[in-house]
Amino acid sequence: MNADRSEFFMQEAFTQAKNAMQHNEIPVGAVVVLNDNIIGEGFNQCIDKLNPTAHAEIIAIHAASKKIKNYRLVDCDLFVTLEPCLMCLGAIFHARIRNVYYAASDPKTGVCGGLVDLTLNQSLNHHCNFHKGLLGEKSKDLLQDFFQTKRIKKNRT
Repeated sequence: MNADRSEFFMQEAFTQAKNAMQHNEIPVGAVVVLNDNIIGEGFNQCIDKLNPTAHAEIIAIHAASKKIKNYRLVDCDLFVTLEPCLMCLGAIFHARIRNVYYAASDPKTGVCGGLVDLTLNQSLNHHCNFHKGLLGEKSKDLLQDFFQTKRIKKNRT
């Protein structure tokens, strides 16, 4: 995929991240792309849905699977604003996603190189290509601003 299209799809993931922020959720957004079209999108909704599995990637993968009526997303690419966690990586592998593009690394829960790198484990039955850093600073800034605002509000009470 060319750089301009990749950046366009990551910007769409950022639109989803901003939706999360408007719902007072950690601002992470994701889109699933097939044949240069977005077929699934999602943003973090754990608090709103009272569901610890309602991560942006999971919601986007679910929407894409429903759209194409197949739980295998073999020729699909995922764009997400933050490095996937263990749960999301499992869903990515089970869905057979082809490429994952993520903006910012996550040193606390990321499993694609942030905290650990499970993408290198050759015993797993599926592998995909990982591309990190696309608009990484923008994602880092968005997350830092979100948490800074939360800390300021907490200190005022």
